[in-house]
Amino acid sequence: MKGINFLNIRDAGDPVELGSLYAKQGADELVFLYISATDEKRKTFASLVKDIARHINIPFTVGGGISGVADVAPLLEAGADKVSINSAAVRNPQLIDELSKAFGSQCIVLAIDARKIDNSWTVHTHGGKNATDKKLFTWAKEGQERGAGEILFTSMDHDGTKNGFAIDPLQKLHELLEIPLIASGGAGNMGHFIDAFVLGKADAALAASIFHFGEIKIPELKSFLKEKHLPIR
Repeated sequence: MKGINFLNIRDAGDPVELGSLYAKQGADELVFLYISATDEKRKTFASLVKDIARHINIPFTVGGGISGVADVAPLLEAGADKVSINSAAVRNPQLIDELSKAFGSQCIVLAIDARKIDNSWTVHTHGGKNATDKKLFTWAKEGQERGAGEILFTSMDHDGTKNGFAIDPLQKLHELLEIPLIASGGAGNMGHFIDAFVLGKADAALAASIFHFGEIKIPELKSFLKEKHLPIR
Protein backbone atom coordinates (compact mmCIF):
# COMPACT_ATOMS: atom_id res chain seq x y z
CA MET A 1 0.00 0.00 0.00
CA LYS A 2 1.12 3.59 -0.57
CA GLY A 3 -0.19 6.96 0.52
CA ILE A 4 0.68 10.64 0.74
CA ASN A 5 1.66 12.09 4.13
CA PHE A 6 0.54 8.72 5.58
CA LEU A 7 -3.01 9.34 4.26
CA ASN A 8 -5.10 8.33 1.23
CA ILE A 9 -3.65 4.83 1.16
CA ARG A 10 -4.05 2.92 -2.09
CA ASP A 11 -3.16 -0.53 -3.33
CA ALA A 12 0.31 -0.65 -4.88
CA GLY A 13 0.50 -4.31 -5.88
CA ASP A 14 1.26 -7.82 -4.65
CA PRO A 15 4.13 -7.86 -2.11
CA VAL A 16 5.52 -11.21 -3.27
CA GLU A 17 5.56 -10.20 -6.93
CA LEU A 18 7.02 -6.77 -6.23
CA GLY A 19 9.64 -8.12 -3.86
CA SER A 20 10.78 -10.64 -6.44
CA LEU A 21 10.86 -7.97 -9.14
CA TYR A 22 12.94 -5.55 -7.07
CA ALA A 23 15.43 -8.26 -6.13
CA LYS A 24 15.90 -9.13 -9.81
CA GLN A 25 16.27 -5.44 -10.70
CA GLY A 26 19.15 -5.01 -8.25
CA ALA A 27 17.64 -3.47 -5.12
CA ASP A 28 20.12 -3.71 -2.25
CA GLU A 29 17.50 -4.43 0.41
CA LEU A 30 13.75 -4.89 0.78
CA VAL A 31 11.81 -3.32 3.64
CA PHE A 32 8.34 -4.73 4.25
CA LEU A 33 6.22 -2.92 6.84
CA TYR A 34 2.92 -4.54 7.80
CA ILE A 35 0.88 -1.43 8.56
CA SER A 36 -2.21 -3.21 9.90
CA ALA A 37 -0.56 -5.92 11.99
CA THR A 38 -2.55 -7.24 14.95
CA ASP A 39 -2.28 -10.25 17.24
CA GLU A 40 -4.82 -12.14 15.13
CA LYS A 41 -2.86 -11.57 11.92
CA ARG A 42 0.63 -12.48 13.11
CA LYS A 43 0.51 -16.02 11.72
CA THR A 44 -0.62 -14.65 8.37
CA PHE A 45 2.21 -12.11 8.55
CA ALA A 46 4.87 -14.80 9.15
CA SER A 47 3.45 -16.86 6.30
CA LEU A 48 3.65 -13.89 3.94
CA VAL A 49 7.23 -13.15 5.05
CA LYS A 50 8.14 -16.76 4.28
CA ASP A 51 6.56 -16.50 0.85
CA ILE A 52 8.44 -13.29 0.06
CA ALA A 53 11.76 -14.67 1.36
CA ARG A 54 11.49 -17.65 -0.98
CA HIS A 55 11.46 -15.31 -3.97
CA ILE A 56 14.32 -12.96 -3.09
CA ASN A 57 18.07 -13.18 -2.49
CA ILE A 58 18.72 -9.79 -0.85
CA PRO A 59 18.57 -8.63 2.79
CA PHE A 60 15.01 -8.41 4.00
CA THR A 61 13.69 -6.22 6.83
CA VAL A 62 10.17 -6.68 8.18
CA GLY A 63 8.15 -4.73 10.72
CA GLY A 64 4.67 -4.38 12.10
CA GLY A 65 3.06 -5.66 15.28
CA ILE A 66 6.36 -6.50 16.98
CA SER A 67 6.05 -5.90 20.70
CA GLY A 68 8.34 -8.46 22.30
CA VAL A 69 11.13 -11.01 21.86
CA ALA A 70 8.61 -13.76 21.11
CA ASP A 71 7.36 -11.87 18.05
CA VAL A 72 10.76 -11.72 16.38
CA ALA A 73 11.92 -15.35 16.20
CA PRO A 74 9.04 -16.49 13.91
CA LEU A 75 9.85 -13.70 11.45
CA LEU A 76 13.57 -14.53 11.38
CA GLU A 77 12.73 -18.21 11.00
CA ALA A 78 10.45 -17.29 8.10
CA GLY A 79 13.37 -15.67 6.29
CA ALA A 80 13.66 -12.07 7.51
CA ASP A 81 17.18 -10.75 8.11
CA LYS A 82 16.19 -7.79 10.28
CA VAL A 83 13.14 -6.51 12.11
CA SER A 84 11.89 -2.95 12.27
CA ILE A 85 10.24 -1.62 15.43
CA ASN A 86 8.42 1.66 15.86
CA SER A 87 5.30 2.22 17.99
CA ALA A 88 6.10 -0.54 20.47
CA ALA A 89 9.57 0.89 21.07
CA VAL A 90 8.16 4.36 21.77
CA ARG A 91 5.70 2.82 24.20
CA ASN A 92 8.41 0.67 25.82
CA PRO A 93 11.97 1.84 25.02
CA GLN A 94 13.37 -1.13 26.95
CA LEU A 95 12.18 -3.25 24.03
CA ILE A 96 15.17 -2.04 22.00
CA ASP A 97 17.55 -3.29 24.70
CA GLU A 98 15.75 -6.63 24.93
CA LEU A 99 15.70 -7.30 21.20
CA SER A 100 19.29 -6.17 20.72
CA LYS A 101 20.44 -8.47 23.50
CA ALA A 102 18.45 -11.40 22.17
CA PHE A 103 19.21 -11.10 18.46
CA GLY A 104 22.10 -8.62 18.09
CA SER A 105 22.08 -4.96 17.12
CA GLN A 106 22.63 -5.81 13.45
CA CYS A 107 19.14 -7.29 13.44
CA ILE A 108 17.26 -4.32 14.96
CA VAL A 109 16.09 -1.33 12.91
CA LEU A 110 14.45 1.52 14.80
CA ALA A 111 11.93 3.14 12.47
CA ILE A 112 11.00 6.72 13.35
CA ASP A 113 8.09 8.55 11.75
CA ALA A 114 8.23 12.27 12.47
CA ARG A 115 6.49 15.48 11.45
CA LYS A 116 7.64 19.06 11.98
CA ILE A 117 5.32 20.75 14.48
CA ASP A 118 6.02 24.25 15.83
CA ASN A 119 9.55 24.09 14.43
CA SER A 120 10.28 20.80 16.19
CA TRP A 121 10.39 17.30 14.67
CA THR A 122 7.84 15.31 16.68
CA VAL A 123 7.76 11.50 16.70
CA HIS A 124 4.47 9.85 15.71
CA THR A 125 3.27 6.27 16.18
CA HIS A 126 0.58 3.91 14.88
CA GLY A 127 1.25 4.61 11.24
CA GLY A 128 1.66 8.32 11.87
CA LYS A 129 -1.72 8.70 13.55
CA ASN A 130 -0.60 9.56 17.08
CA ALA A 131 1.75 12.39 18.05
CA THR A 132 3.99 11.67 21.05
CA ASP A 133 6.06 13.73 23.44
CA LYS A 134 9.28 12.34 21.93
CA LYS A 135 11.46 14.42 19.63
CA LEU A 136 13.22 12.99 16.60
CA PHE A 137 16.84 13.70 17.49
CA THR A 138 16.77 12.72 21.16
CA TRP A 139 14.78 9.57 20.38
CA ALA A 140 17.16 8.52 17.59
CA LYS A 141 20.15 9.01 19.88
CA GLU A 142 18.45 7.05 22.67
CA GLY A 143 17.63 4.27 20.21
CA GLN A 144 21.27 4.01 19.22
CA GLU A 145 22.38 3.93 22.86
CA ARG A 146 19.86 1.19 23.64
CA GLY A 147 21.18 -1.04 20.87
CA ALA A 148 19.42 -0.29 17.61
CA GLY A 149 21.65 -1.16 14.68
CA GLU A 150 20.07 1.23 12.15
CA ILE A 151 17.72 4.20 12.14
CA LEU A 152 15.01 4.40 9.46
CA PHE A 153 13.77 8.01 9.45
CA THR A 154 10.59 8.80 7.55
CA SER A 155 9.51 12.41 7.22
CA MET A 156 5.72 12.40 7.33
CA ASP A 157 5.75 15.87 5.77
CA HIS A 158 7.58 14.52 2.72
CA ASP A 159 6.04 11.03 2.47
CA GLY A 160 4.49 10.41 -0.95
CA THR A 161 4.91 14.03 -2.08
CA LYS A 162 7.78 13.25 -4.50
CA ASN A 163 9.29 16.63 -3.61
CA GLY A 164 12.53 15.24 -2.20
CA PHE A 165 13.81 13.88 1.11
CA ALA A 166 13.95 15.94 4.31
CA ILE A 167 17.56 17.05 4.04
CA ASP A 168 17.96 19.24 7.14
CA PRO A 169 16.95 16.58 9.70
CA LEU A 170 18.98 13.98 7.83
CA GLN A 171 22.07 16.16 8.18
CA LYS A 172 21.52 16.55 11.89
CA LEU A 173 20.86 12.84 12.39
CA HIS A 174 24.08 12.06 10.53
CA GLU A 175 25.99 14.29 12.95
CA LEU A 176 24.35 12.66 15.98
CA LEU A 177 24.55 9.00 15.02
CA GLU A 178 27.26 6.43 14.55
CA ILE A 179 24.95 3.74 13.15
CA PRO A 180 23.61 3.61 9.56
CA LEU A 181 20.87 6.10 8.69
CA ILE A 182 18.16 5.31 6.14
CA ALA A 183 16.29 8.21 4.52
CA SER A 184 12.63 7.69 3.72
CA GLY A 185 9.81 9.86 2.44
CA GLY A 186 9.74 12.16 -0.58
CA ALA A 187 11.67 10.47 -3.41
CA GLY A 188 10.32 11.74 -6.73
CA ASN A 189 13.25 11.75 -9.14
CA MET A 190 16.81 10.46 -9.38
CA GLY A 191 18.30 13.74 -8.24
CA HIS A 192 16.55 13.41 -4.91
CA PHE A 193 18.67 10.36 -4.13
CA ILE A 194 21.84 12.35 -4.76
CA ASP A 195 20.58 15.00 -2.35
CA ALA A 196 19.88 12.35 0.30
CA PHE A 197 23.38 10.89 -0.01
CA VAL A 198 25.49 13.99 -0.64
CA LEU A 199 23.61 16.68 1.31
CA GLY A 200 21.72 14.58 3.84
CA LYS A 201 24.64 12.19 4.38
CA ALA A 202 22.25 9.22 4.52
CA ASP A 203 23.76 5.75 4.25
CA ALA A 204 20.77 4.42 2.32
CA ALA A 205 17.59 5.74 0.76
CA LEU A 206 14.23 4.02 0.79
CA ALA A 207 11.52 4.66 -1.78
CA ALA A 208 8.14 3.13 -2.49
CA SER A 209 5.70 4.73 -4.92
CA ILE A 210 8.24 5.63 -7.61
CA PHE A 211 9.18 1.94 -7.79
CA HIS A 212 5.70 0.49 -7.19
CA PHE A 213 4.18 2.48 -10.03
CA GLY A 214 7.11 2.14 -12.42
CA GLU A 215 8.14 5.79 -12.47
CA ILE A 216 11.81 4.96 -11.89
CA LYS A 217 13.50 1.63 -12.61
CA ILE A 218 16.08 0.48 -10.08
CA PRO A 219 18.78 -0.43 -12.67
CA GLU A 220 18.46 3.02 -14.26
CA LEU A 221 18.68 4.72 -10.88
CA LYS A 222 21.81 2.80 -9.89
CA SER A 223 23.46 3.56 -13.22
CA PHE A 224 22.63 7.25 -12.78
CA LEU A 225 24.12 7.34 -9.28
CA LYS A 226 27.28 5.56 -10.46
CA GLU A 227 27.65 8.12 -13.24
CA LYS A 228 27.57 10.80 -10.52
CA HIS A 229 30.49 8.96 -8.82
CA LEU A 230 28.50 7.77 -5.82
CA PRO A 231 29.69 4.45 -4.31
CA ILE A 232 26.76 2.22 -5.30
CA ARG A 233 26.80 -1.55 -5.04
